[in-house]
Amino acid sequence: MWGGRFAAGPASIMREINASIPFDKRLWKQDIAGSKAHVAMLARQGIVDQADADAISGGLDTIAAEYEAHGVPVNLDLEDIHMVTESRLAELIGPAAGRLHTARSRNDQVATDFRLWVRDAIDDVEAGLAGLQRALVARAQDHADAVMPGFTHLQSAQPVTLGHHLMAYYEMVRRDRSRFSDARARLNECPLGAAALAGTGFPTDRHMTAAALGFARPTDNSLDSVSDRDFALDYLMAATQAALHLSRLAEEFIIWASQPFGFVKLPDAYSTGSSIMPQKRNPDAAELVRGHAGRIMGCMTALCVTMKGLPLAYSKDMQDDKPPVFEAHDLLALSIAAMTGMVETVTFRTDRMRALAESGFATATDLADWLVREGGIPFREAHHITGRAVAAAEQAGVPLDQLPLDTLKAIDARIDDRVYAVLTVDASVASRRSHGGTAPDQVRARIAQAKEELG
Repeated sequence: MWGGRFAAGPASIMREINASIPFDKRLWKQDIAGSKAHVAMLARQGIVDQADADAISGGLDTIAAEYEAHGVPVNLDLEDIHMVTESRLAELIGPAAGRLHTARSRNDQVATDFRLWVRDAIDDVEAGLAGLQRALVARAQDHADAVMPGFTHLQSAQPVTLGHHLMAYYEMVRRDRSRFSDARARLNECPLGAAALAGTGFPTDRHMTAAALGFARPTDNSLDSVSDRDFALDYLMAATQAALHLSRLAEEFIIWASQPFGFVKLPDAYSTGSSIMPQKRNPDAAELVRGHAGRIMGCMTALCVTMKGLPLAYSKDMQDDKPPVFEAHDLLALSIAAMTGMVETVTFRTDRMRALAESGFATATDLADWLVREGGIPFREAHHITGRAVAAAEQAGVPLDQLPLDTLKAIDARIDDRVYAVLTVDASVASRRSHGGTAPDQVRARIAQAKEELG
């Protein structure tokens, strides 16, 4: 490939370290699409004869069919997907294949291919996340009024509804989708035609190739075009945030499936057994999703470190840009599919959730609010009164709504029997009717909006 510049071939170790075909073969569809757009532009601009352009385009179609049927051959001597394809094209159509690389470099070629791949990856992730949102909305609708304990510090805090809890993850995923959407909009500029780093002296039409490949416009600076990997970092950062959200949901399923909680029974399809303890039902799928989040974060960090000190324009370090993106994408796709399946099929033990919500003095805030509202007591004083009531209930071994009125009046004479109307968990969740609150009518209203958003 290097022609007359080098008298000897590379050392065997150089041949191995320099080759990227083992991983960049994943770009073959994008590489062929970019080459077809490029040669069509060369022909229209009169840079390449139409007959040669037709032969090149036909040859590329043949190669695409071969790759589809048999995969991409791995030849380390040819280094990468670009040269593997160009070499095969020469075998098919002869010297005319050499005209394909007119007015382009592998630098702008790979930048274009990689952008196309990441754009496709974003579309795949968006579709997967939308499916997860639909699953969350469907289960939230089923349980819009099912009471469960809400936690802070993993301590029982206030009662909420299971529907409200699940819709919290819907909001997280909504933000994840917006980050991917923003990343897609930013990457949708075409580097093809920037050549090695300085542009080209041929009369190319970069707007034509950009349009043919579905880009909004060509990039505006040839140096930046071949050295930019912001789009890959944007993808990895969005993937990391999405993975963190999936990991939080997975962690809750893991905790909820444990015997002390008993909030859920995970389906057989997403659980495994123990090699020694026959009673075990291990939440392995959820644990792997939790683990994948760390690996995805590592992929993001790896590319950040690769790019942090590179001068303009292209450096061979950037060959290592693709493995972390490919790995993160595969892990994220698995994680999304696993969590969607678990959300769709998990059994929620709402009786257990309700029992724990009723046993943890979760309506204490409702008592404090009642004292403020009905007794005109400053909230800080009401907080102290409520704390004494909780201590009395704890000592008596009963929930707040079963404390005798005499006991409550002994704590503060301003308490009367109207207080019992706010001390049940159902009354508590029903009262939280502020925008975004846990009241079932608010939850159902948000579910209706979410269905419209999802279309």
